[in-house]
Amino acid sequence: LCRAELASCCDAVQNFVVSQNNTPVGTNMTYEVESKKRIPIGETIFNMLPISQPFVEYPYNQCAVVGNGGILNKSLCGAEIDKSDFVFRCNLPPTTGNISKDVGSKTNLVTVNPSIITGKYGNLKKKKEFLEDIAAYGDAFLLLPAFSYRANTGASFKVYYALKESKARQKVIFFHPEYLKHLALFWRTKGVTAYRLSTGLMITSVAVALCENVKLYGFWPFSKTVEDTPVSHHYYDNKLPKQGFHEMPKEYGQILQLHMKGILKLQFSECETA
Repeated sequence: LCRAELASCCDAVQNFVVSQNNTPVGTNMTYEVESKKRIPIGETIFNMLPISQPFVEYPYNQCAVVGNGGILNKSLCGAEIDKSDFVFRCNLPPTTGNISKDVGSKTNLVTVNPSIITGKYGNLKKKKEFLEDIAAYGDAFLLLPAFSYRANTGASFKVYYALKESKARQKVIFFHPEYLKHLALFWRTKGVTAYRLSTGLMITSVAVALCENVKLYGFWPFSKTVEDTPVSHHYYDNKLPKQGFHEMPKEYGQILQLHMKGILKLQFSECETA
């Protein structure tokens, strides 16, 4: 049910990424959140866009959506994640070194929150460090919400140009603001009324549309496991999110329902290792 509903409301296959096909020159694009603000699409922005949706092998058979929850620590899920046909990750998480046995190292698409660009990389003044960090993701797509808020556009474009100038292997793509708007409305009908959906729920929605089988790892919004063991917020730190921005328990309730309906699988425990 949900898969068909998602396709009819939001059509990720055609619309999830801004492309030359869905955004011709002359489009006056409305921002996702600041809906009174617009950005005209001239030749310069148009040339930054892929011609069409870049996911050529759609539908993918087995996809992994790797959240950043502390539940991944000691999970030994890395090998299973790396066997997937397409791996989604959120917000430039670490995947190299010892941690890869728990979280895997394969990445096909990773989201980038512009606040990471402005904060951690000083608005790309630390460009060398940024390029070194993203080298870990091979030839993954870097997905940025350039058109969610006007404040995101500059940082997102900086990432595009930094990669282009350095001839990096990764490609920059942008979330389509209309897609995100429709997606938020869709989840609102299911009771998720937060100011903004979390990246995890956005990417899960995209994965359900692009993949036959979806498995979620590292999605656990609680501070303890089922066995009452404490869990850090992220597998790499314990920095808590801003209050009031996302509705994690409500979102998680929706993801659990998708799990119970068999639309996706949630991995709660250690992975079986051969």
